[in-house]
Amino acid sequence: MSGPVNLSQLDAERLTPSAFILALPKAELHLHLEGAVQPRTLVELSRRHDAGPLTLQQVEALYRYQDFTGFMMAFKAVSERLRTAEDYELITYELMRQLAAENVVHAEVYISAGIVHWRKQEFGPILAGAERGRARGEKDFGVSLLWIIDAVRHFGPEKVQRVFEDAARYRSASVAGVGIGGDERQAAPELFREQYAYARQQGLRLTCHAGETVGPESIWGALNLGAERIGHGLTAWQDRELMAVLVERQVPVELCVTSNLRTSCCASLEQHPLKNYFELGVMVTLNSDDPAMFRTSLAREYALAQAAFELSDEHLRELARNSFEASFLPAERKLAFLRQVDTFPG
Repeated sequence: MSGPVNLSQLDAERLTPSAFILALPKAELHLHLEGAVQPRTLVELSRRHDAGPLTLQQVEALYRYQDFTGFMMAFKAVSERLRTAEDYELITYELMRQLAAENVVHAEVYISAGIVHWRKQEFGPILAGAERGRARGEKDFGVSLLWIIDAVRHFGPEKVQRVFEDAARYRSASVAGVGIGGDERQAAPELFREQYAYARQQGLRLTCHAGETVGPESIWGALNLGAERIGHGLTAWQDRELMAVLVERQVPVELCVTSNLRTSCCASLEQHPLKNYFELGVMVTLNSDDPAMFRTSLAREYALAQAAFELSDEHLRELARNSFEASFLPAERKLAFLRQVDTFPG
């Protein structure tokens, strides 16, 4: 890199990913379906369901907020306009189109059954709609997609149990695992021991958002639940023993840089631990989290990481390898994707 970079001026929204980044085969492991609804798609959904439909300007204003609470309110506003199986088919297909444009060849996507239940709906028909979108997207764009059925932690253990039971009921080749998102500040991982034990017994893979808005104790709690991947893990660096465990066990940590900045969970790029984790040997993956709401994409996250943390193309290739290694894909499919990464020129 030729000279110092002013990190305060870097913004994924304004970066143009290199040809190498765009063509590099990549997987994304921390991606919320509801948070990937682009403004124009939300306008279409609003026309379907609202007496007074939102304008594009109103949606763009909705997607601009100052903190994590503001983000949660925006996420809620989007979710309220996802009401039918056809809505989920639309947003899944559009997401896969966006992934294909950046050669994101595999994604493991959170779909919030907790929100569906909150709307007093059954999850089965909604998942069926999303599955139709997934099948069409795989056929038309060649993108592989697995579902992670997501619960809302601040709704409480009983609601999480219902989500995990749905995940077990509809488990299939494309329904891989479960996770909990929502507000960590209101519900520590320890509340969900029974639910995670149940999911493990059902053969579901386990993820957990942890260490995003609270300290490393949440990450310890997630590990104690048996979480195989840590969503965010932003505060792990505050605990030296925890960092040693993450490195020794090679627990994948799903970092979401722009998300952490836009929600003010991380005050600045200078303070983001990505480079520290990478250099210490943590199995880091890069992710966009809620790309539409954070005005980013996976390729832009790679571009941001390269510009901010002086990562070479070979470092980015290592991050891409991590994304497949940490996936919930069967071993033979992992190996096929890893060969694509290793033989990719550049």
